Amino acid sequence: MKTVDVALMLYPNCQMASVHGLGDLFSVANQYASDHGGAVRIRSYQWSLDMGAEERPAYVIVPGRLTPPMEKGEARDISAWLRDCHGQGATIASVCVGAFILGHSGLLDGRRATTHWYYTEAFKAAFPESKLAPGDILIEDGDIITAAGMMAWTDLGLRLVHRILGPTVMADTAKFLLVDPAGREQRHYSRFAPNLTHGDKAILKVQHWLQARAGKEVSVEAMSAEAGLETRTFLRRFQKATGVRPTEYVQDLRVALAREKLEFSRDTVEQIAWDVGYKDPAAFRRVFQRITGLGVGAYRERFNANAVLGNLA
Repeated sequence: MKTVDVALMLYPNCQMASVHGLGDLFSVANQYASDHGGAVRIRSYQWSLDMGAEERPAYVIVPGRLTPPMEKGEARDISAWLRDCHGQGATIASVCVGAFILGHSGLLDGRRATTHWYYTEAFKAAFPESKLAPGDILIEDGDIITAAGMMAWTDLGLRLVHRILGPTVMADTAKFLLVDPAGREQRHYSRFAPNLTHGDKAILKVQHWLQARAGKEVSVEAMSAEAGLETRTFLRRFQKATGVRPTEYVQDLRVALAREKLEFSRDTVEQIAWDVGYKDPAAFRRVFQRITGLGVGAYRERFNANAVLGNLA
């Protein structure tokens, strides 16, 4: 019987739910592999630096953590071990902010990656050489795999089962665990989290003003006037401070407000579109789909509190 070693890395404040959950997921997958007569099994085990650096697993999984991401100094020893494992042919994977440890190791330079949406800007600032795709739940870039949110360990685990034990075992495992094996995107769940700590008081004033207007239609000229700046200067400073153009910012703000209404109210789509500043419901639907990755109806069906409670009844 061939075994493939998967190391579940432990470090201070790491998310033990993902470590134990992945161990359980691999156990379920191994049982299905046995039922199908497969000749390969996954041997997963927990590993930490104080256990020694001699291990050479085929896969290393770096979980997320319940505190802010690791800084470079804290990650130094782990990063060195990850680089060594990768140099020996191991596939390195991360969950949530575990991607920061991969970033500190240099393994994400020039590579596509994802991490928790809340830390998107921090990741971009720390690792400008990485090609961050913040909307993706999971990115499989050959021998580097990154999964986004804290619960995305389920997506990562199923992807590894698919790689090691095959699609049939992966599908059986997903069904047993009641996990959707495909079709999710991080943008379905992320929330508009504007940068308010950039230090530009004129732009911050406009951001607060826009929030107070609850997404109502407003022109760039009106925003410039509120900031007390000439339009070209306002546009340049707004994008520098927030990372997006004013029109994109307003769209994100409107969609954030619409999400809340879709989740907690029974208002019609037309009423919600009007409330968040769209006179044309069709235009609202297009913008909502582009930003969230879901149609308005699909979003309400998945996330509306009344619908969820009805399904649980």
